[in-house]
Amino acid sequence: MDDRSDSQVEQIAALLRERNTVDEKIAAIIQRPMTAGHLGGWIAARVFGIELEKSAVTAVDGRFTAGPLHGRTVNVKWYLKREGLVDMNERAALDYYLVLTGPASPAASSRGSVRPWCIESVYLFDVRQVQAELRARGVRIGTASSVRAAQWAAAEIYPRASNPMLLLRPEQAELLRLFALR
Repeated sequence: MDDRSDSQVEQIAALLRERNTVDEKIAAIIQRPMTAGHLGGWIAARVFGIELEKSAVTAVDGRFTAGPLHGRTVNVKWYLKREGLVDMNERAALDYYLVLTGPASPAASSRGSVRPWCIESVYLFDVRQVQAELRARGVRIGTASSVRAAQWAAAEIYPRASNPMLLLRPEQAELLRLFALR
């Protein structure tokens, strides 16, 4: 090992201490460990009126509490980049996937890139519809199911309102804009 290597290890350790402090503050607010899944669910609950399940281990994260989706079940995903993949579950009694994403990016090597904590787009997928379309294409349903660009476009509810199933009010869009990179 050389002095440069030691210096980099020290720098990383210091940065992780800073990150842990921020994560502790976020965890105190959301009352769950700071992960994309837990924070994404918390944000979605407040922006979209979702009552979260008490247990964070089921495929159903919660239910919509108002509007045209009242009572419908939802699984919330937060992907720091939109790479065209969605983790799906065929067995869950689930109505919708609500997917928060950062910037679009090809599913490629992550070497030299970053995954910023931001929300640039939000998508609402009808579980039965998207899974039927995937089966028709012969796509395996499970972890990292490949969703076509046209399906993403049709499911978009923010910033463009392509999916009429959930139209955002101006105050909801404003809350989501708080999480933009720019």
